[in-house]
Amino acid sequence: MGKPYIIGIAGCAQSGKSTFARKLEQALDGANIKIFHIDDYHKPKDAQPRTTSSITGIEYIDFNQPLSFDLRRLRADLQAVNTDTVDVIIVEGTLILYDEVIISLLDLKLYVDARAEERAERYVGLYSQFYGYDFIKNSYAELVTYRIDEYVEPTKWRADVIINGSNPTDKSVDMIVAMYRNCIK
Repeated sequence: MGKPYIIGIAGCAQSGKSTFARKLEQALDGANIKIFHIDDYHKPKDAQPRTTSSITGIEYIDFNQPLSFDLRRLRADLQAVNTDTVDVIIVEGTLILYDEVIISLLDLKLYVDARAEERAERYVGLYSQFYGYDFIKNSYAELVTYRIDEYVEPTKWRADVIINGSNPTDKSVDMIVAMYRNCIK
């Protein structure tokens, strides 16, 4: 077994990255797969940067920027994978195509995209159960959308393939599996 094939899956919050990664993992049945989720590399809450909204003056914990994550640890973990036991590494998260070192490790770069309104609805629906509807709706409008524009959307153009996160079809998964199988021949 040689070097694992590394697939990076980036995209905005709630665009469908994790869903696509799960579908891809299932479709790569038979391959030994290791998945890394950037959300597992969030710094502790007390080490998170804080940002004050220019709209309302409310201070938010800023989970959506590079300083929110321990990217150095993610890089080290990716490079430390036992190449004798892993065929495919999938690394998934908002800033996967932001970090130059991580990009240099990737064999295939994917960006999962969905309409902004759909992402917002998913985000508010998911997090309002923990923090309350108004707080999450406001934080999305006052902070998250700005971080998407600043750090995530510009990385779309680094992707080899852009996937429809609104409706990731079996065809899109099959295409990525075929690309992988073609590269390992």
